[in-house]
Amino acid sequence: MKNSKQYAQSIQKLYRSLKRKGSKVKKVQYEDIIESLIHAIVLEYMTESASNTAFKKFSDYFVDYNDMRVSRPEEIVEMLGEDSEATRKIAVNIISVMGVIFRKYNSLNLDSLKKTGKRQAKAILEKFDGVSKFCVDYCMLTALDGHAVPLTENMTAFFKENELVDAESDAADIEGFLTRQISAKNAYEFYSLLRRQSESPKARKAARKKTAKSAAKQKQPEQQTQPADNKNSETQNVG
Repeated sequence: MKNSKQYAQSIQKLYRSLKRKGSKVKKVQYEDIIESLIHAIVLEYMTESASNTAFKKFSDYFVDYNDMRVSRPEEIVEMLGEDSEATRKIAVNIISVMGVIFRKYNSLNLDSLKKTGKRQAKAILEKFDGVSKFCVDYCMLTALDGHAVPLTENMTAFFKENELVDAESDAADIEGFLTRQISAKNAYEFYSLLRRQSESPKARKAARKKTAKSAAKQKQPEQQTQPADNKNSETQNVG
């Protein structure tokens, strides 16, 4: 990443600030890898509170994971509380990954990944349909003792909007950079504190304001250029 030394200092400063302002974080740890995956799929598009509520509804409604696997997307959407593009995507991804796991292992159990080694486990998860990079990183962090900093779109945008990373970097670049700055033992705390900050009303308002300002700035040169082009065109026609 360009100017990595400068950004590294900014990340450490941000981490110290978040720890001072935020409440103590208790690390979430899953014994069941599939449980971690389902939470991750929901967490990518919804808040932690909404994810916990949804998972409780899943537990009350479905007999087991197999019951969830053969369910209709509409059933999952209903439990998520609203019918939207995000909740429909969550429903499709959950059913998809359940299907992938069942076809691969002839059961809905991923305990074997704990014995394969972290690198191999990550490679396997990355091949599952319905599992994004965020889901893989979240699962590695919370169920497989991996070193990762899962990033939602909001979190990635937060880094760029606050000029904490290079503007041209993507989520994978940023996550890789963060794991070099934040130790494995602090990764979950950093993730959790950053997530809260990126989803705060103040952060969302600032993001909307900056996006609007950027759009206006991009539009203005086009408006100025157009008359000049017309003038040149008229001059050429006269000649």
